[in-house]
Amino acid sequence: MRTLDVHPIIDNARFTSFHWMVMAWCGLLLIFDGYDLFIYGVVLPVIMKEWGLTPLQAGALGSYALFGMMFGALAFGSLADRIGRKKGIAICFALFSGATILNGFASSPSEFGIYRFIAGLGCGGLMPNAVALMNEYAPKRLRSTLVAIMFSGYSLGGMLSAGVGIFMLPRYGWESMFFAAAVPLLLLPVILYYLPESIGFLVRQGRSDQARGLLKRLDPGCDVQADDVLQATDRKAGGASVLDLFRNGLAIRTLALWLAFFCCLLMVYALSSWLPKLMANAGYSLGSSLSFLLALNFGGMAGAILGGWLGDRYNLVKVKVVFFIAAALSISLLGVNSPMPVLYLLIFIAGATTIGTQILLYAGAAQMYGLSVRSTGLGWASGIGRNGAIVGPLLGGALMGINLPLQLNFIAFAIPGAIAALAMAVHLASGRSRALQEA
Repeated sequence: MRTLDVHPIIDNARFTSFHWMVMAWCGLLLIFDGYDLFIYGVVLPVIMKEWGLTPLQAGALGSYALFGMMFGALAFGSLADRIGRKKGIAICFALFSGATILNGFASSPSEFGIYRFIAGLGCGGLMPNAVALMNEYAPKRLRSTLVAIMFSGYSLGGMLSAGVGIFMLPRYGWESMFFAAAVPLLLLPVILYYLPESIGFLVRQGRSDQARGLLKRLDPGCDVQADDVLQATDRKAGGASVLDLFRNGLAIRTLALWLAFFCCLLMVYALSSWLPKLMANAGYSLGSSLSFLLALNFGGMAGAILGGWLGDRYNLVKVKVVFFIAAALSISLLGVNSPMPVLYLLIFIAGATTIGTQILLYAGAAQMYGLSVRSTGLGWASGIGRNGAIVGPLLGGALMGINLPLQLNFIAFAIPGAIAALAMAVHLASGRSRALQEA
């Protein structure tokens, strides 16, 4: 009888079709999640006109879902460390899909906001759990890349939302955009059938036979016998506490990570909520304005994959510092009168370095925290960051309400990028200091 640690087996496994399967299902979940999150920016110009909303009211309405995401990330991140990733994902998926369908029946801004808040609870909880699950199955040498590719489903969902909006809004109205959420809800049983549970969680629960079966699927060549005792070296007897995120030299990095999440999500949701409306006010048609949202999300997908690839080969935190600097520069230049190809390029870069960097932040957080607190760490980082997501639409509405020039609007959206770059620089310095102390 041997005692085997599951982490080295997972870390050193060769990439197989099983990894593709986990990445594909988690990516599909995030496509639906991204669709739900970006849908508000798509329908915003239409509902502002239909309900006679002021920019400030529209910004507040957009923040309802983001309030829900903050509470959902905090609650479901910690809950999944206790009940398992799979159950946590199922609850969150059903919650946001069902509430999104109900949004199509909303007859007033208040009713619309309530449903968006409920949908936000599910969206906020799904992200950290999907990232944690992918991180736990990915081989160490490919971890950032695989998490980034999986999370690019979020950007694909945003592109899908804009594409569906270009086709459906003029023909069937804004309600049809929300009714489309019935399709992913029908796929939930299939997703849950194929999506595996976290091996580390199964070991902690004493479900060793299931864990052995998943290890064999993950690495068919691994030497795991029926009488081997499995363990996860960083598991704990009790549930994870938020205080664990500040122990063992993690305090400065945790705070820096939270600040970066806040600033990054502020930029993402300010742009995703207000880019079509700002461009429509600048004289572009609704179709052209939605195509800018497509470019933003396409950039997000490309930035996440490139950033993950660079992070696995160099240093993920350094990559995030460079990306945040590029975000601040590209967003500040969006208000300058530029030829269309240059404008699309700037929006593409802005998406790559905001949406893409948000994905890299999740990947970095998943690697920084151990298994026993991973969902808690991701959930709290995402939950704290959701305050930035709440501020983003409100900031956009406030700026539009005082009729600032277009360039000043974008400069205001760019300032958080510079702050996030500084936060990641502090994170990098703290990590190096800790490594020297342990050497």
